[in-house]
Amino acid sequence: MANPLLQKLRNKHFLSLAGNGIMSVLGMLNMIILYRALPVASIGMWVFFLSILLLVDTFRSGFLTTAFIKFYAGAGEARKREVVGSAWFIGGAITGVLALINIPAFLFSEYFKNPSVVLFVEWFGIIYIASLPYFIASCVVQAEQRFDQLLCIRFLSQGFFILFVMVMAFTHTANLQNIIYAYLGGAALTSIFTVVMGWARLANFRDRTSECIKEIFHFGKFSVGTTLSSNLFGTSNTMIINFMLGPAALAVFNLGQRLMEIIEIPLRSFAATGMPELSAAYNEGNRPRVIETMKRYTGLITMALLPACIGAVILADVAIHIIGGEKYIDSEAANIMRLYMTFALLYPLDRFFALTLDVIHQPKINFIKVLIMLAGSVIASVTGIYLTGSVYGVAIAGVVPTLIGVGIGYWGLNRFQPFGIVSVFTTGYAEAISLVRLWWGKLVVNKAH
Repeated sequence: MANPLLQKLRNKHFLSLAGNGIMSVLGMLNMIILYRALPVASIGMWVFFLSILLLVDTFRSGFLTTAFIKFYAGAGEARKREVVGSAWFIGGAITGVLALINIPAFLFSEYFKNPSVVLFVEWFGIIYIASLPYFIASCVVQAEQRFDQLLCIRFLSQGFFILFVMVMAFTHTANLQNIIYAYLGGAALTSIFTVVMGWARLANFRDRTSECIKEIFHFGKFSVGTTLSSNLFGTSNTMIINFMLGPAALAVFNLGQRLMEIIEIPLRSFAATGMPELSAAYNEGNRPRVIETMKRYTGLITMALLPACIGAVILADVAIHIIGGEKYIDSEAANIMRLYMTFALLYPLDRFFALTLDVIHQPKINFIKVLIMLAGSVIASVTGIYLTGSVYGVAIAGVVPTLIGVGIGYWGLNRFQPFGIVSVFTTGYAEAISLVRLWWGKLVVNKAH
């Protein structure tokens, strides 16, 4: 009894989902504490800081994550050491360049009038350096499909931070500056842990080669578009709201978007486990299997998200009350949540179309796509604020880049192997019914025994 349960808990899909789930739950708990401990304007400044920090980090993660897994998975031991060392070189170079850019910006920070920008300029460089080892470690363990170790890294990175925040909340020392210290401390401690455990493979830096560095770089310069597509639009909205409506409006908008984690958890989890399967099919030269695998993952996740989206729309007011507290009950947050949840069912299409384009060596399409999506997002958001004078305009405009991404992704994949977009949903429905019947049959058998 215990052994089959243990095997199920060690399943890569479960561990990947658990890792993202734990991150989201801890992040939600942290947000609940912060929204109650800090004024609305300070929350808006923190949201701006974190959004820009994660956007800049996208250049590192976008360059390396997909490329690292592609060149590392299934390779020989010597090749693996070469890939890790080359990734350390590229990651270190990107980190160093951005940290150097941060120095003159820091020296002239007194000339920036916006306090959110000043906060970012003061702290970006050192946080970016502190997080490098655990970022490389995350790439290594994901490529090896050691999702138990990835779960540990994610738990620590968020766990240290929330522990520090909870201490500050109980001791009434929570302020924006101390929150930054807590975030930096969490990143540094997690990196130290991964180096000590050997997961970061720091010693492999000497195994780097110029050929491998060039391979990763040339793939990464386009694959960065895939990662940007999941981060850039939210960040552009953050900047537009911050500068056009102010930090308080940004705090309300961010609260309304927060439960989008319901969508992001399974998307990130199944993207992590689906990429090796897609890569294997492509490396075998089996084009139909690549598309069928993509349709199976995309359709099944869409079916699974349908009841979650419906429930979130119905219970939006309750969710906002629990997360934000009394002061956000009569704000626009609940309706913003409803708007985003309404078209969130398109997200699996966008994410897996982009992922599959990377797998079939078409990252350039993703790169061009993300630029078009960004342009559409910015134009739609600015127009939305101009017409409505509120964050509702940005929320409604959120469907524009998603539709653009789905359309271009579908066009790109059809050039590779033709398929109908409706077949994605029929495949997902068939997979869902099959799984339900399988689970129901096992339940009946277990009850009979």
